[in-house]
Parts: sequence; structure tokens; C-alpha cells
Amino acid sequence: MKEYLKNDSDQIDHILEIIKNQGIGYLNTISERPTSVSNMPVFEKQNLPEQGFGTEETLKIFNERFEPIMVGSGGPRYLGFVTGGATPASIAGDWLATIYDQNTQSTKGHGDISANIELETIKILLDLLGLPDNFLGGFVTGATMSNFTCLAIARQWVGKEQGRDIAKDGISGAINILTATPHSSAIKSLSLLGIGSGNITKIKTAGEDREAISVDDLEDHIIKLGGEPFILISSGGTVNTVDFDDFKAIHALKEKYKFWWHIDAAFGGFAACSDTYKHLVEGWEYSDSITVDCHKWLNVPYESAVFFIKEQYKTLQVETFQNSNAPYLGDPLENFSYLNFLPENSRRLKALPAWFSLMAYGKKGYQEIVDNNITLSRQFGQMIENSDDFKLLAPVRLNTVCFTLKDSGKQDEVGKFLAMLNETGKVFMTPTFYHQQNGIRAAFVNWRTSENDVVLIFGVMNTIISQLK
Repeated sequence: MKEYLKNDSDQIDHILEIIKNQGIGYLNTISERPTSVSNMPVFEKQNLPEQGFGTEETLKIFNERFEPIMVGSGGPRYLGFVTGGATPASIAGDWLATIYDQNTQSTKGHGDISANIELETIKILLDLLGLPDNFLGGFVTGATMSNFTCLAIARQWVGKEQGRDIAKDGISGAINILTATPHSSAIKSLSLLGIGSGNITKIKTAGEDREAISVDDLEDHIIKLGGEPFILISSGGTVNTVDFDDFKAIHALKEKYKFWWHIDAAFGGFAACSDTYKHLVEGWEYSDSITVDCHKWLNVPYESAVFFIKEQYKTLQVETFQNSNAPYLGDPLENFSYLNFLPENSRRLKALPAWFSLMAYGKKGYQEIVDNNITLSRQFGQMIENSDDFKLLAPVRLNTVCFTLKDSGKQDEVGKFLAMLNETGKVFMTPTFYHQQNGIRAAFVNWRTSENDVVLIFGVMNTIISQLK
């Protein structure tokens, strides 16, 4: 093993040159890369080699076994889930984050400067999204951990309102959660936090064709609580239809009643980048916490999301996440350390890919990405509306198109159609269920996607539907 390590260290320039060329080859052909694998191979149990193979030989094994079935999930026609593609600048930042291998912890007194870079990136993101400086923030792996972090502090707030320290003493008694159309990651977070994924009060939506919360019904439920503190989980872009709660109306309720207001704006929050659509997030600055997912519409590599928490809750945040039995870290409030502000103690410099991409392309660059994706989603939605074979299940409000087969008698064939579509390897979409109908979601968030891609996608769809007739 020592011999392989020494050889790899001596040949690191050669190894990285090989990796660079392979990476360039993948990125330059990502538009032609299959978007799915139809025949997944069966992976057999592998024994760990006694001596190892060294990096170059291991790369050859990877290229033989795994590389050919790596899909183009960062490509322009991968419309499943809400998957962005990494910008060139974010790739550079991600490589450097690995090379420098910093453990992002403290801004002073404990090691490197990576925490300062993260704080700077948070400030840049607040500026991009038009949010005030009275939010603190941090980087986590994704929307799930961002929701978890925000709701953990909200849980501590509820406890303090009830005269108890939940972070220290544990949960005793129910915590009131009000919501209309929450993302599954928020519900998962409630489970992880011990609040209970089933302990939510569902509020009506604003109408039959809406996923946004009914403000009138929300206030009725608030009144029924009789002054009990509660957590409101609000939507800044729902999964199926990218519907937004009325933030200005909720702010008005917050002026009258006491509650923690959390907004899940994992990808919808980037509407703030668009002059045309930023009205959708008007009023979100009055919330207590916000989830934003960077590896979606910010188009940086995976494992990148942020949370925003109002600075006034800094003490609650430390109470929730502090390493209370670590005196060597000093006072958690006086000596800022992410060890006391986030769930993870050890983290890589997750902010660096976002910092590179934000600095490289600026406000105008992200405005163009967001506006282009919205334009393409609307063009695709118009194609659906004009089709004899497909129909929209909901209006195209932002960047996600929710549709199904027009013939109601073919509802059972939606899954078959989607499977055949994805098996082409030309496009990838995901299934959904909306208004008692099987449907399909197409999410436009990739900086590479063009009008030509939309035309190609719709052509493939028509070919598949003709085969089903």
C-alpha cells in the first residue's frame, strides 16, 4: 500500500490530467449522454483487494464497470425531480474545495478561513435574493437538512414560549404544526426532530386549482389554538405546480399572532432573481427561517443548500446545536463557530462552488438562467395545451410543467408512457399524482437547456404516444 501511495503522490499531476481529460470529455458530450439506464446491471459482491491497485488501475476498473452507465443527470434534458446542472465556475470551486480540504468551523481562533468564505457567500446570496442582512445562514447538504435546521430552531422557540428547553430536556407534549402543501423533506424533518411526521394540521388550499395555503382557513385555525405557539410551514414554490403562499397576507397575520414562520423555498426562492417573477416572493423577508437549495436553480454540484435564520434567534440556534461539553471551543456566542450553529461538526467547504459561480456570473447571469428556464417551461406548457394527446394538470406558474394524457380513459397508461419515454434516454421526467390523476412532472432548472431541447423532447413524446395508439 505504501508503494502505491508514494507512486500516486509522485504521479499526481499525471493522474489529475487523466481525470481532467475524462471530465472534459463527459461535459462536452453531456447533451448526448443517456438520461437513464434501462438495463441496470446486477452488481456482485466484491472482495476488497489485499494490496490495492493504485489510482490509475482503479480508474480503469471504474471506467469498465461504472462509467458507461453514468447518466447525464446534469444535462439539458434531465427534467426529473428538480435537478440543476453544475456551471463551469461551480465545478472549479468544487474541485478546489476538495483539494484544499478545509473543515469549515470557526471565523476566529480555530484554524482556517473557510468559515469566513461561507459567511461571505451567505451575504452574496442574500443580496442575490433581495433578502435583508438580518438573516444568518449556513451551508448544508440539501433541502432536507436545511428544513431540519430551521425547524429544529423553531422547535426550540416553541419550547421557550412554553417555558421549557426542548434541546436540553427533550420533547414532552405536542407541538402545533400548521401547513397546506408541505414538501416531503419538511415532513421527514418533523419525524427526525421527534415532533412526528403525522402531527400536522392540514390547512385548506386557496382554491381547487391551487396548492397555496388559504389565509382565511389558516387564521381560523390560529384562532382555535387560543394563543398557543405554533410553527407554520409555508411554501415558496410547491413541487407539482410551483405555487406560492401569499407571503404578504401571512405577514399581516404575523403582526396579529405569535408563531414561527418557516418558508420552504428550495427552488422557488430563485424567482427573486427575475424582475418579472420576483413579486412571487414579496413579503418573505418577514419570515423567521427560509430553506433554499443551491444544487437546484443555482446550478452548483450536489450537496449544497443553505438555511436562513433571523439573527434575533442566534441564542436559540446555539442552544439547539451547541457542543456544550467542549470547553476548548470557548463561548459559543462570543467565538462564532459553525460547530455550535449547525447539525454537523465536520463539513467540507460547501460554500466554495456557490461562491465561484455567483462571482463568475453575477446577478445578470442568474437572472438570465432563471428567465430562460421559465420561458422554456411556458413554451413546453403551450405545446402541451395545443396537443391532441396531452393536457396540463395545472397552470404553468414558473418552471415546472405538470401534465398527463388527455384521454381520461388512458389514465392507467400514464406510467407506461413515462417508462417508455425515459427508456429512450433522450429525456427524463418523474411521475406525480395531482387532483386524483396520474401525472408527469418536467422541471426546467438547467443552465444548458435550450429551445432546441424542448422541441426534441416534445417530438420524442409524440413518437411514444403514437406507439401506444
